[in-house]
Amino acid sequence: MPSLKVHLYGTHVGDLAGHSWRDFDFTVTSAALERFGVGSTVLSEAVPLVPRQPRGKAARRRNFFDELLPEGAARQRLADRARITPTDTLGMLAAYGRDVAGAVRVIDPSAPDAANPPRPRALSTPDIVDLLDDVADFPLGNAPMTGKASLAGVQDKVLLARVGDRWAQCLEGYPSTHILKPVARPHTDMIFNEEYAARIARALNLAPYATWIESFEGTDALVIERYDRDDSVPGRRVHQEDFNQILGANGSEKYQEHGGKVSLARVAWVVARAEGPDGLERLLTLVTLTVCVGNLDMHAKNISLLHLPDGSSRLAPAYDVVPLAHYPGVDGRMAMAVNSVYAHYQIRRSDLIAEAALWGLGSVRAGEVVDASVETIRATVRREEPHARAVAGLTTFIDSTAGRISV
Repeated sequence: MPSLKVHLYGTHVGDLAGHSWRDFDFTVTSAALERFGVGSTVLSEAVPLVPRQPRGKAARRRNFFDELLPEGAARQRLADRARITPTDTLGMLAAYGRDVAGAVRVIDPSAPDAANPPRPRALSTPDIVDLLDDVADFPLGNAPMTGKASLAGVQDKVLLARVGDRWAQCLEGYPSTHILKPVARPHTDMIFNEEYAARIARALNLAPYATWIESFEGTDALVIERYDRDDSVPGRRVHQEDFNQILGANGSEKYQEHGGKVSLARVAWVVARAEGPDGLERLLTLVTLTVCVGNLDMHAKNISLLHLPDGSSRLAPAYDVVPLAHYPGVDGRMAMAVNSVYAHYQIRRSDLIAEAALWGLGSVRAGEVVDASVETIRATVRREEPHARAVAGLTTFIDSTAGRISV
């Protein structure tokens, strides 16, 4: 396969080349070094921009790019559409790398459509219903042939752009602005629970983007404004990197118990290096929210850093905060332990404070952050009602869990 061009913030920062997923590698361009500087982590904490990449870190570099792609059935569907195997990372990126999470764009300059300009295609409401109902046929909402988008994760979703007052399908790598999640089977309440948790995250100043339930001719979807899109930034894309990429984890290693590569402490060390105590306090607020709403799935791919064009980094807004602990049959274990405690029902205020102490946040300040977060969470659930299709008793569950944390 010919080499692929990697672009970031309008600069050709490097090339991907190799014979297979086992041996491809990334080389940095002089343009990247001139713009961002030697050693810059604007692309990745795991893949700094240096003239000669250390051979021993090749697997880490491959992992960064592979983690731009989805997992499970979504990945298989995209691979089937492109008539390649799902392990063919370069082939997948050549087909779907023009619009991914963050500001990276991966281009195959040898593709017949490489010069085609990105463009939106206006959709009618019935068009959107078709995309939501037939996610298997249109993975991520990609149009046949001209759909070039990828987004990590396992949950079914559709990527669309808001253009004026119309919804549009994104063609040839046009930047999507919103994620639409359809009602899931068998957990038909999940998107409504997630919408409610997003409201709580917004009250905590963790989610400065819009989320809402929209009905398309009776077909409900959770609509999420992408925080990695900004009209004030050239190209509209803001770069992000999830903590699987940062910590060199892949697949199920996003869970702490699967491989041991990730933990809240390791996340916190990176956040502290990027923005100091302010970032740690926001991370602690996020963990407190996660426990209070029963989000068992705050794994390493559900926490990210934003990498801004000036080279600075900060903890990304909260996302995929989904109450899960109430579902029958779940094991009740957190994706990452809090003070070595995995069992959700056992986590207390003292565990949150002890966990933050491991990060270097003082216990007094940690207690203040936890208490303020719990107070805001309880006030929010007592003030706002969930959607009618959310699980019964959601506010009671969150309020009682927050009450348990406060003691």
